[in-house]
Amino acid sequence: MTTTPRSPRLLLLSTALLTVAGVALLGLPHSHQEPPAPAPAPTASATTDPSPATSRHPAGKTTVSTASSTTSAVSTPSVLESALPPHAEGVAGDKAIHRSLQAAWPADLPAADERELLTAGRALLRADATGIGRAKWPAVFPDAGQEVAPAFATARFRIQAAIARRDGHPNKAVVHLVWAGMDRGGTFTDLRITDWHFTRTTSKKGATTWTPQPRP
Repeated sequence: MTTTPRSPRLLLLSTALLTVAGVALLGLPHSHQEPPAPAPAPTASATTDPSPATSRHPAGKTTVSTASSTTSAVSTPSVLESALPPHAEGVAGDKAIHRSLQAAWPADLPAADERELLTAGRALLRADATGIGRAKWPAVFPDAGQEVAPAFATARFRIQAAIARRDGHPNKAVVHLVWAGMDRGGTFTDLRITDWHFTRTTSKKGATTWTPQPRP
């Protein structure tokens, strides 16, 4: 049996049809194909409103604002110093210093307690600076029996202002003092700030006493 050979034209036509059919099949969507991924959400950098933590300087530089992240770390002496009169004001400025102390710390102690604390606070400061009266406070000045050269001269020592206030607890108090003096090197300085802390103790008979605490 003999077979008739196919025409070259027929072969070319078949090949072309198969090619077109294959391209068409490839173009159809597959049922199991995963859906396209959603477009990413716009980021903060794509917005036009500036971030509250940054601001644009007129010159084009970006500055970072730290107002929301920083906290006030101002110490008691620095708050007081900002309200005190200028240095070397002399005795004339002592009233202004006392008013500044009272404005910074309103009174919160009974008058009798405040008087007792002020008397003790002034005596402690004088003993600490000039050495006079240290023997009265052996717990505060353990070296009171030894010869200790005073750090400040008695003649130029002056307490400019003092107040006594509670120290976070009804049985605790602090005396804030501002003073002036000349050290052993001959340098006179004023507006010095010193705090003395006290603890109130009660005896078996009910008498109360404010006891000074040694300075760290």
